[in-house]
Amino acid sequence: MEDIIIRETLPEDAEKIIEYIKKVGGETDNLTFGKEGLPITLEQEREYLQQMRESRHSVHYSVWKDGEMIGDASLKELPRRMSHRADMGLSVVKAEWNKGIGSRLLDKMIEYARQNEIEIINLEVRSDNTGAIHLYEKYGFKHIGTMPAFFKIGNSYFDFEVMYLDLR
Repeated sequence: MEDIIIRETLPEDAEKIIEYIKKVGGETDNLTFGKEGLPITLEQEREYLQQMRESRHSVHYSVWKDGEMIGDASLKELPRRMSHRADMGLSVVKAEWNKGIGSRLLDKMIEYARQNEIEIINLEVRSDNTGAIHLYEKYGFKHIGTMPAFFKIGNSYFDFEVMYLDLR
């Protein structure tokens, strides 16, 4: 694979993250946001990235190609009696779909989980996002249910699959 760098995202990457979120949000309806991105300030994003770096059970990775962010993934720890679990999110810009970026991110996420006592990874994925579902299944994620009408975009509702990976 050409010059692709996957590394832990730093607080100083906050501006690039905000740009990336708007770009990727405008390319697909599979995410919780659209081209408007998320309602966060640059300072809030920096604080979030710093908290992720300081947490033992959370991580945020970004994928870089030619100085541009082309993907990201995160594991976010759950509190208290759920601390053996983490919620996962993953996205890749459309121009890089089906080029192995998602697999490389999943490899990093699973490696991080194993090294940091995360026993179970949770995720939700749009039910008609067959490419992502196939990728998660390839890594051993299991379906545990469907959340009906999880998204509403305009007047249309979209179901989501709930999946998990048990690393015990």
